Amino acid sequence: MKYIAFILFTVMTNAAAQLMLKQGMISLGTISFEGTNPLLKLLQIVFSPWVFFGLCTFVISMASHLYVLSKVELSFAYPFLSLAYVAVAIFAYFVFREDLNAWRIAGIACICVGTVLIAQSGRDLGGRGHDEETASLSSDKIHSGIVR
Repeated sequence: MKYIAFILFTVMTNAAAQLMLKQGMISLGTISFEGTNPLLKLLQIVFSPWVFFGLCTFVISMASHLYVLSKVELSFAYPFLSLAYVAVAIFAYFVFREDLNAWRIAGIACICVGTVLIAQSGRDLGGRGHDEETASLSSDKIHSGIVR
């Protein structure tokens, strides 16, 4: 549970990246590869300010996620990324005036409930972290002679 702050940082940077990419694509307008070199067009898209900063934010999010994965179980950390959908849906409603209807709100509620349940499952580790569990398992295998 002590890595929740890092997990939430990963979620929020992931959501921020999505919002920046959307703003970048809005600012670029309709994309067409007709009559232009596709590689040059792709470079124009990637290096437009909002898209570029969105991609950089994704790199930061990924680095944070890799750190989290080095500390906690994947089955615990990964489901939290669904909270990025929640953040994106809410911010998209306010920033881009996207639809947030009853079905989406119900889906967001289900995501939140599921994430809370998964967060509670982290308490079953009895305070033992990923590193301690791995060391314990390796130590047990060594002592029992099951080294492979």
